[in-house]
Amino acid sequence: MKLNISVVIPVYNASLYLRNAVNSAIQFDEVQEVILVEDLSTDDSFAICEQLVSEDPRIKLFQHPDKANHGAAASRNLGIEKAQSEYIAFLDADDYYLPNRFQAEKNIFEDPKTEGVFGALGVEYLSEKGREEFQNKFKDTALTTVKFAAEGEEIFKGLLGLSTNTFGSFFHLNTLTVKKSSLANHRFNEDLRVHQDSDFIIKLSYHSYLKTGIIDNAIAIRGVHDNNRITKIKPYSEKFYRNNLLLQKSLYQWSKSASLNNTYRKKIKLDYLSFGIACKKGISKWFSFFKTVLRYPEFIRTKYRFHALNKHIDD
Repeated sequence: MKLNISVVIPVYNASLYLRNAVNSAIQFDEVQEVILVEDLSTDDSFAICEQLVSEDPRIKLFQHPDKANHGAAASRNLGIEKAQSEYIAFLDADDYYLPNRFQAEKNIFEDPKTEGVFGALGVEYLSEKGREEFQNKFKDTALTTVKFAAEGEEIFKGLLGLSTNTFGSFFHLNTLTVKKSSLANHRFNEDLRVHQDSDFIIKLSYHSYLKTGIIDNAIAIRGVHDNNRITKIKPYSEKFYRNNLLLQKSLYQWSKSASLNNTYRKKIKLDYLSFGIACKKGISKWFSFFKTVLRYPEFIRTKYRFHALNKHIDD
């Protein structure tokens, strides 16, 4: 099957890595355009974007209408709007694709019900400090992937932690290819500066029929360096809990308007309540905890209790 793909790359202070990212995308015949959305970088990323555009007509450059910084979510949304291809793939400006990036899609998209395909993400350490921070935060560093092949509703259940097997809580945007038509009413939450990718993926897995592709080998690589934002947030710190609360709040608000069944809606609500309690302090924390337990006895189970009552470490 012949695919035509737009690759959306949000660009912010990525001058050291941007050319490698773009070159990894334009190597594919399937890629009809690479859309760079430059987000008011303070380094020379914009100049590099202009140079790349001059070298290949498939590379296109955009900025936000007000030329201001709006974050990765807004930049990806702008890229989606500008994309002209039938399929959209995403790539972070400090990461890159491997030669097998679109191998699975060629066959899987022959099934008309499939709207999106995703695979496994590998890692390359670009600095020793980046390696140390990344490995201290993430135990399994070899691949970001799910544990077994799945499709349709099973993926949504897995991402919520409701699968009968251990599915894995996340897959990376760098490995997702999705029909643009499936994104007609689906965008990144621009209020989230962190975890907007997780929010997008979970909601997409409910609204669209996704399928796993290559999940046992990397199809793209995450570049780990000194300035990766996600590794700067210490696990179980106050910032960790507040960022997760914003994610859970977004999912909870969405769940109230989406046609979710009671099992899904309740799971999302309990996750939201758990992180909400975790962000409280003193007597307010304990009052909220016991009030929630009385209403939802299952809240006392380890996962919810762990999040709600775990003490913050210093930022």
